[in-house]
Amino acid sequence: MGQGKTRGARTPLEKLALAVLCVAGLSLIGFVASVPLDVKHQFLLSAAVFVAALLLRRSSSPVVVLALMGLSLTMSTRYIWWRLTETMGVGTPLDMVLGSGLLVAELYAFVVLVFGFFQVAWPLNRKPVPLPADQALWPTVDVFIPTYNEPLSVVRTTVLAASVLDWPEDRLNVYVLDDGRRDELREFCEQAGVHYLTRTNNSHAKAGNINAALKKTSGEFVAIFDCDHMPSRSFLQVAMGWLVRDPNLAVVQTPHYFFSPDPFERNLDTFGKVPNEGHLFYGLLQDGNDTWNATFFCGSCAVIRRGPLEEVGGVAVETVTEDAHTAIRLHQRGYDSAYLPIPQAAGLATESLSAHVGQRIRWARGMAQIFRVDNPMFTRGLKLAQRLCYTNAMIHFFYGLPRIIFLTAPLAFLLFGAHVIHASALMILAYALPHILQSGLTNLRVQGRYRSLLWNEVYETTLAWYILLPTTMAVINPKLGKFNVTAKGGLVRKSYFDAQIAKPYLFLLVLNLTGMAAGVLRLVFGGDSGEVQTLWLNLGWTAYNMMILGATIATCSEQRQIRRAHRVPLRMPAVLHMPDGTAVPCHTVDFSTGGMALRPDSPYPMAPGTEVQVELGHRGRSYRLPAVVRQDRDEQGVSIEFQELDLEQERWLVASTFARADLWMSQWGRHDRDTFLGSLGGVLRASVRGFMALGRHVADSSRSGFRGPRAGDNA
Repeated sequence: MGQGKTRGARTPLEKLALAVLCVAGLSLIGFVASVPLDVKHQFLLSAAVFVAALLLRRSSSPVVVLALMGLSLTMSTRYIWWRLTETMGVGTPLDMVLGSGLLVAELYAFVVLVFGFFQVAWPLNRKPVPLPADQALWPTVDVFIPTYNEPLSVVRTTVLAASVLDWPEDRLNVYVLDDGRRDELREFCEQAGVHYLTRTNNSHAKAGNINAALKKTSGEFVAIFDCDHMPSRSFLQVAMGWLVRDPNLAVVQTPHYFFSPDPFERNLDTFGKVPNEGHLFYGLLQDGNDTWNATFFCGSCAVIRRGPLEEVGGVAVETVTEDAHTAIRLHQRGYDSAYLPIPQAAGLATESLSAHVGQRIRWARGMAQIFRVDNPMFTRGLKLAQRLCYTNAMIHFFYGLPRIIFLTAPLAFLLFGAHVIHASALMILAYALPHILQSGLTNLRVQGRYRSLLWNEVYETTLAWYILLPTTMAVINPKLGKFNVTAKGGLVRKSYFDAQIAKPYLFLLVLNLTGMAAGVLRLVFGGDSGEVQTLWLNLGWTAYNMMILGATIATCSEQRQIRRAHRVPLRMPAVLHMPDGTAVPCHTVDFSTGGMALRPDSPYPMAPGTEVQVELGHRGRSYRLPAVVRQDRDEQGVSIEFQELDLEQERWLVASTFARADLWMSQWGRHDRDTFLGSLGGVLRASVRGFMALGRHVADSSRSGFRGPRAGDNA
């Protein structure tokens, strides 16, 4: 049965009714958006729409979400129509050039808003379906773990987790695809009982590595995990049900979940408090894509049917985002995709901001390459909804220039007296404020559990400068650039201020400070008595930009990270066996590959250095692991460090902790819904920390004559 049928096919009458409803709704929005109003009536309309939205947002109905989107689009379309028809006065050549640049940035933001609303209008929220009761009907699966130069300590945990997947042994093969050709990894694979594959070259990087492995394997399905993504034991049982049921389904994608903080979360102290950018994509956007049969393959934590993958020539090698490009080609051939919003694997985030930026540059370049060589709006074989979803994903990465324009636009008036919008300050507020407030209010309702609006501003500002040139060059010449492996498992041994990566933000900050000073001087000396409102409007805009830039600078203040083995919260029963034979019932607090924190059920003093055995139970079995007490914190519990484990003990540790079916699900989506005041307060505090970190860096640099090396020491 095809995926479309499993979703519930609409009758021709229902399709006609839906089409009529869409046309009527768009016509109504177009009519309301184009009606000219004076300032007073524009404010009254905006107030009425905003109050209606405030009342509507309390409901959890999906229909209400569509209504909020309609109200937001109405006010945003009014703003864009007004900008196009009433604010593009000729003025001076400088007015025209700078004003046109701002308008282009606003049009870009409007298109992204429209496409984004379409993408998440009605998330599918797909549930797993059961596999056949007879395991003889379960297909064969090859698990691919591509690796290049990652530390063996990172790879081995993923390999051991894959080796305990709940799937019939005679129908499962685990392959480590080593483009680094390392003898120590080959030896480990032999000991772990998994297959080791390599090749004589590194052509086409990860995509080429996978394609080479496809020629040497034969499983009906291929599950792919990055070498730092540890699958849960239940991964295949959760993901394979839809693939067995629907022969036209080519790929099932699950979320990428990271149990270590990324540089934004660590440097801004938001880990576990504010959703990172991955939560928006995997928590909402992919779920929305699934409604339109436009789920992307994301390179890891996914299962692909071998036949369709080979039919499209394997994993795409023409761009550095081979995963999304492969998904497009599968959809072009008429195959379906599916998304299960259930985390069944977890991995390591990048350690440093520079590495994180480098990874996002590759993503941005790759999506721009696809936009250039296989543009979803014009390529054959895609349905309209798929074209819109793919296009939105690609144009998202072109936000570099618009973001920089928004950060500098008010300086045109403050520094040069240029009018980028030919209208009074009151008229600008009357049209722009409802556009901003309505879209913000709607996105709070739609995305509040998955993204913080203001923190997202900080995130995009941090990356804007660095993705601007790669995306532009990829459109001009898509063959430029190469695949770079993202380093994982490294350390940040000392806290330091990364002045190198902060340079563009510091430049933008100086520009905004200069504009602010110029505007204040004009206010004080009254040189613009006829444009005081315009001055205040641009000063307010500049103050907001400085707040965002301050928080962005805070991301450059790298915080110390010296744990190779990150701790993961987990509460489960355990028993500590003391040297005298005493058994101490405990429960775990957290764990890592190197140790555990436990809390005895009853107080029991333990001296540091005491050799113990920790007994862990899972699925009716238990195993004892050798350990030594490192710290006894009385009522707070005890910390232990594992002694050297043999391979089977290490496999059991992974099976009973990292590979638990419920572990990552319990950590997923636990953030509070975003509020404007909450995120505003958080970004303000981060901005203050950013300015303080910058001040300390300037003071330290001046003492060393601006010649000393940076304080960081990465490994």
